[in-house]
Amino acid sequence: MKVFVIAGEPSGDKLGAALMDGLKELVSDVSFEGVGGALMQSHGLTSQFPMEELSLMGIAEILPKYRHLKRRIRETADAILATNPDVVITIDSPDFCLRVARLVKAASDIRTVHYVAPTVWAWRAGRAAKMARHIDHVLALFPFEPPYMLEAGMECDFVGHPVAAEARVSQKELDAFATKSGAALGANTIVVLPGSRRSEIERLSETFVAAIAATDISEKQVIIPTLPHLRETVAQVFEPTLNRCNGVLLDGEGLSPEAAARERLVAMAYADVALAASGTVSLELAAAGTPMVIAYDMNWMSRQIISRMLLTDTVTLVNLVSETRVVPEFIGADCQPGPIAQALSKTIADPSSQLAALDLTMERLGRGGERPGLRAARAVLARI
Repeated sequence: MKVFVIAGEPSGDKLGAALMDGLKELVSDVSFEGVGGALMQSHGLTSQFPMEELSLMGIAEILPKYRHLKRRIRETADAILATNPDVVITIDSPDFCLRVARLVKAASDIRTVHYVAPTVWAWRAGRAAKMARHIDHVLALFPFEPPYMLEAGMECDFVGHPVAAEARVSQKELDAFATKSGAALGANTIVVLPGSRRSEIERLSETFVAAIAATDISEKQVIIPTLPHLRETVAQVFEPTLNRCNGVLLDGEGLSPEAAARERLVAMAYADVALAASGTVSLELAAAGTPMVIAYDMNWMSRQIISRMLLTDTVTLVNLVSETRVVPEFIGADCQPGPIAQALSKTIADPSSQLAALDLTMERLGRGGERPGLRAARAVLARI
């Protein structure tokens, strides 16, 4: 069986690796080609080009690099047509992946599967119908998504979210991390997660630094998990904060992708509270059992356009899955240091309102059941 699989960012790389692992468990002679990061490459993928080229977000951020992306889209579609795989699996990154799928469908009848349903429940509801023109099957991360996809004319299976399959962090792991991080007795620990793209980190850093400085708590320790290729960017903008707050910067250097991901989860679980950019990271924090404050801002143009399209009153996934609004979020014009600092102080003082929602979120995403990567693999195979 030949599978062409494409991911464009770290969260997609993680989904792709789990799916590849599931396919290898169910199919003895499966082979992979495509685009992916370190995790997917560790499962046997040779990436057509560095996945980091596709790690963009926002209309204004994409426009300057559109010509290069357009060339990569054409190259990837041509590689698929030349390979003639049994299935193409595109993972998130719709600006790239769905354009590739459109070219493939225009020239062939190769089956296309898209992993991660578009957030039509949040904004741009018409995307599902457009996507149905060149996507056969959708793998959904959230239980409320299949009806939207079915209504648009695509097959869809809820396969759970991979964070629900993470083993709970043990006390032994926490103790080992405390020794490694040089924790100060009685310190309030804030894990800071400013994003997985340089553009996000650079845009959010000033606000995050000011919010941490203004947080009215006793002795602080700051932990910042990041990726090796982002270490220099993170260190440059957060160095004063790390120096003032007994800081620890983790980049996974020298660790396997799996060990680095685990270290990141342990760091989250070790913290008393998180300050995080909006995105999948809120679910990682839920898996770690760590209460959080979510903040995010965009380029001015992207902010103006997207704010007018939103169909929901929250963008935080924990709030959506748990059907609560207990996680404070500061998005767009509300992404200001003062209110963020107040929310961090309040959450550290009393995290109880969030803890039940975190558990409910993990339960609804499949914690305790078959791992999502294997469920996704079964769903792909069942409909070929």
